[in-house]
Amino acid sequence: MTGRIKGNLPAARVPPAALACGQRTYVMGVLNLTPDSFSDGGRFDRLEPALRQARRMAQEGADLLDLGGQSTRPGAVEISSAEEIARVLPVLKRLQDEPPATGLPLLSIDTFRSAVAAAALAAGAHWINDVSGGRRDPAILGVVAEFGCRYVLMHSRGDSRSMDGLAVYGDVVAEVRQELLRATDTALAAGVRADQLIWDPGLGFAKTTEHNLTLLRGLAALRQEGFPLLVGPSRKRFIGAVLEEPRPRARLWGTAAICAQAITAGADVLRVHDVGPIVQTARMVDAICRPNLSGQRRKG
Repeated sequence: MTGRIKGNLPAARVPPAALACGQRTYVMGVLNLTPDSFSDGGRFDRLEPALRQARRMAQEGADLLDLGGQSTRPGAVEISSAEEIARVLPVLKRLQDEPPATGLPLLSIDTFRSAVAAAALAAGAHWINDVSGGRRDPAILGVVAEFGCRYVLMHSRGDSRSMDGLAVYGDVVAEVRQELLRATDTALAAGVRADQLIWDPGLGFAKTTEHNLTLLRGLAALRQEGFPLLVGPSRKRFIGAVLEEPRPRARLWGTAAICAQAITAGADVLRVHDVGPIVQTARMVDAICRPNLSGQRRKG
């Protein structure tokens, strides 16, 4: 299996800001450009509302924005690569034209398709966030290797329609770790460098509520492999199950609690819808756990 890595090397053609792993927490804002995402589908699937939301999240302190044109909620209908590109690229290109004074964050693309990744990176995106970890379209690994961008390699099983039936584990932490290591080896064999990779345990993807809670308790074991860790709990249904809260947008405080715990377990990036409150949460936890850098909000 892949050996552990320490630190980060310079990126190649698309150099994102280096993660100051273990020093501060980065916040990634979710921007769903879809009509059917589970919590805010249809709110930002037109250009101007999407741009307003991007600016709002930037003002609230997001370090990255994650643009997604394909819903990955359970049961979601999959669209073509062409339609996904048509949803994502107009927003991405307009954000590229924003005046420097706007201070927009780095731009990530939430996709598992190589064609979408290639088009977005060519248009100026900085990261690729792949919920399938290279399983659904292995050619995406070659695209990531060519551009040298950061690549969020997430654990999942199946697809939106089959994943719930694949939530079967003996030891969920150990099995997620082993499957992430196998996916990492595949990525490295395709030419992706170890310093490009960020691990995501895939909360809510082929996991029951108890699996998700157990994974959160075991985050430190995943972080010990040496890769930066991204955690995306935002508004997810397992939070609703614990809190008996059926409304996704009413799950902020459950999300904040998980984010605080994830930081203490070594998470480097938090992927969330509610940027402002989670930035404040992260800054407070950082001030407690990382006192040498408390109060600092530098990019990079």
